[in-house]
Amino acid sequence: MKTVSFVFSALLTCIAPAAAAQTSVLFIGNSFTFGWGSAARFYRSDSVRDLNGEGTGGVPALFKSFADQAGVNYEVSLETVGGSDIQFHLDNKLHLILSEPWDQVVMHGYSTLDPQKPGNPDALVSQVSKMANVLREKHRDVAIYLTATWPRADQVYIPGRRWSGKTVQRMAQDIRSGYDLAADASAVQAVNGVGEAWIRAMQNGIADSNPYDGVELDKVDLWTYDHYHASSYGYYLEALVVFGNITGIDPRALGAQECSGFELGMSPRQIQMLQQAAFDQLQSEGRVKQLALRQDQPLTPGPCASIVND
Repeated sequence: MKTVSFVFSALLTCIAPAAAAQTSVLFIGNSFTFGWGSAARFYRSDSVRDLNGEGTGGVPALFKSFADQAGVNYEVSLETVGGSDIQFHLDNKLHLILSEPWDQVVMHGYSTLDPQKPGNPDALVSQVSKMANVLREKHRDVAIYLTATWPRADQVYIPGRRWSGKTVQRMAQDIRSGYDLAADASAVQAVNGVGEAWIRAMQNGIADSNPYDGVELDKVDLWTYDHYHASSYGYYLEALVVFGNITGIDPRALGAQECSGFELGMSPRQIQMLQQAAFDQLQSEGRVKQLALRQDQPLTPGPCASIVND
């Protein structure tokens, strides 16, 4: 018997037609997508297709879990290489990327926009344009989303770096500005404001803003131990933003007992507040509407296997 914990029918009728056909989505990126430094890296890797055959789960697997819980039919694939910018994928991975006509593509470049010229968006704008062109040659109607990544604590708090002496908010804004330029130049569907959602999590009191001076009581560290990549909390928030931006579903509708957060060791409060940060960012850009939230949440969280069964 099929059991679905989250009955979204009332929420989804205004968003998508019932029994919609399966949508294919490809994630193109680097360690900021595959989840380096966290338990998310190999999380539920059997639920997605890694075109590089490395058994990665990461943000794509979290997205797939959210979609399954919401009753949204997605086939999720990924093509990721650590430390890469979009040009690397153009030069080395087009045979995989163009292996089929994707309905949607989610992609991002290097974490500082340009590894040689941190903060300079010119290379990103050019690379996004080239990738968008080849994707549209394969499938004219592909919907392309760019992920504006998070501010790096090591770039802000360590002397001699591009954003030293500035704030994490400033780095997030600079990264977003670069992606906005790239989005405008290539007419992409939308930008996933992940870095800004991180800032909102800091402002709403769930996330610490400076891991170098210790993590405050009852707050989470969105960065992992290198203060560069994300922790499971950070990747979870990234996936929530991408999920809400692409589907239009209020991420808070997943509920405080959301099963992937539970499987990654998060408390209901942490899950709820990260969902709120994602919603706040998405709503500020008009990407989601506030929906009526379920009142019949489970009293205790449980593993995803007991919530969504094929």
